[in-house]
Amino acid sequence: MTQEQWIAVDDYITDLFVPPDPALEGALQSTIDADLPRINVAPNQGKLLHILALSHGVKRILELGTLAGYSTIWLARALPPDGKLISLEAEPKHAEVARANLDRAGLTDRVEVRLGPALETLPKLAAEGQEPFDLVFIDADKTNAAEYFSWALKLTRRGSLIVTDNVVRNGAVIDADSTDENVQGIRRFNAALALEPRVKATVIQIVGSKGYDGLAIALVIAD
Repeated sequence: MTQEQWIAVDDYITDLFVPPDPALEGALQSTIDADLPRINVAPNQGKLLHILALSHGVKRILELGTLAGYSTIWLARALPPDGKLISLEAEPKHAEVARANLDRAGLTDRVEVRLGPALETLPKLAAEGQEPFDLVFIDADKTNAAEYFSWALKLTRRGSLIVTDNVVRNGAVIDADSTDENVQGIRRFNAALALEPRVKATVIQIVGSKGYDGLAIALVIAD
């Protein structure tokens, strides 16, 4: 199989299961127009996040890594009218683009984009005494993925979901001697996830328009 075939199959899936949507398509286009990294989740993966949030009946979501707000829109649309999503973004330009996309999607009443490095904003979030989050989506820099997971555990409760993207790294995650700091960051995350007694977790490999990678899903089973 080839990357071209993976893209074609993703396009086929998207045509079937992700109807045209101006807000989502606008968020993707804004990524191109603003020259942001084109690393957003694929449409079918965005819908998976939406389904996970819906099936879990979430009211509070924490997202690490906003980019242009594409996955944010998918997640926020699963919230009830009184729900809340807080998205943490380190880059001012990304946050600006995301806020405009969320405004066009009519979601500013449910979504707050907080600017700053996540390892600085997460402690502030914890200090506010926020209610536990029902779902955490980790899609920020990979070098600190294990630290983000540790914070996610502090900010969730029994029954919460923690979803982490990009945990296979085109298969490079099996290379213990890799000099890629992103690979080593994900290896630390995967090891921490596997050893954490407060969650039941697994990692699945994914191929598609975004290449070859994977997704980790953890259910918090103990406080």
